[in-house]
Order: sequence, then structure tokens, then C-alpha cells
Amino acid sequence: MFRLIPAMMICASLLMLSSCGGGGNPTSGEEGNYDTTKKMVTDILKTDEGKKAITEVLSDEEMQKTYVIEGNTVKDSVNKALTSEEGKKFWTKMFDDPKFVESFSKTLQDQHKDVMKGLMSDSAFQKQMMELFQNPEMTEQMVSALKSQQFREHLEKTVQETMESPMFKAQMSDIILKAAEQMKPTQGSQGQGGGSGQGGGQGGQGGQGGGGGQGEGGGQGGGG
Repeated sequence: MFRLIPAMMICASLLMLSSCGGGGNPTSGEEGNYDTTKKMVTDILKTDEGKKAITEVLSDEEMQKTYVIEGNTVKDSVNKALTSEEGKKFWTKMFDDPKFVESFSKTLQDQHKDVMKGLMSDSAFQKQMMELFQNPEMTEQMVSALKSQQFREHLEKTVQETMESPMFKAQMSDIILKAAEQMKPTQGSQGQGGGSGQGGGQGGQGGQGGGGGQGEGGGQGGGG
């Protein structure tokens, strides 16, 4: 960003020289001359020669020493701006804006993921997390939070939203249909087993009746 300072100064110098060259023009034509000069400078900067000239100026060591600000100076200025009372008020006001918070979070989302992945794979961080969760005070606070009315209301709301979601309803329908299909063959085999049992019972009763008839016939013949 700071490397643009020399280029901006070059453009400003060209504009000043052009305006000075037309010093005898009346005031009514100054605006037109400015627009013409601006267009001319813009066209020059877009050409290969203009780009080459700016590159040569920026690559000059003396020019860099003169206009490029050192990194430590920039860092100190930023730190002072962030830690000052005005800076704190500014950032507090900015983070009260939901749109800014959303944009800021999206910008740093990838960086946060990388940081968390690095921490989760770090053995020292894992050890610290285990010690933290094993701390009785931490356990007590977590249990207290889980028992709180606010957490219960949040949990009920989450469950209700999940139950009402179309995706959850579709998944539950699939599970119920699969369970019904698995129960159908079992019910059919039970029905077939019951029918065969009843048929066997009826056959047994018929056999007993036939045997009884033969016994009675034999008795009558002997009496005659």
C-alpha cells in the first residue's frame, strides 16, 4: 500500500505542471482543463511506457528510502491505534454491527479452522484440554450449565426444529418403511406355520374317528 505513495506523487506532479502551464486561461475553463489533464495522465499511466516509468521509480533505492515506511513504524502505529481508548471505542462500535461481525467472521473462518486443526493435533494442547475437563470446578460448571433452565429451553427448541425439518422427516419415513418391510416376511412365516399346525390337528381327529368305527363294526358281527 505504501509503495503507491510515489506513484500518487508523480500523478499529482503531472497535474500541477499541466495546470501551471495553462495559467493564462480564464477561470471558467479551469474545470475543463482539469478533466482533460486528468484523462491525459490516466491514459499515460495505462500505456507500457507509463507503467515502465513508474516501475523504475519504485525500484530506485533512494526513492524507497524516502517514501517507503518501515515495518516497525507501521506496526507501532497500528498497535497504538488498537490499544488507545478511541481505538477501543471504535472497534466496540464496529462489533456491535451484525453485518460487520458476519463479514469479519467469514474473512477469518479459514484461518480459525487452520488454527483449530493445528491445536487439535498438538499433544501439549490435548493434554491441557484433558486437564481442564478433569478439573472438578470445570466439571461442576458444565453440570450446572446443563441443568440450567436456559440450556433446557435451548435444547427443546433445537429438538423441535430438528423434528420439523424436512430432512429429518424424510429420514424418519425411510426408517419406518424399512422396518415395516423387515417385519412382513416374519409375519407371513408365522401365518404359514399356524395353518399347517391346524391342518395336522384336523387330520389326527379324522384318524381317531375312523378307528372307532371299525371297532364298533367288529363288535356287532361277533354278536350275530
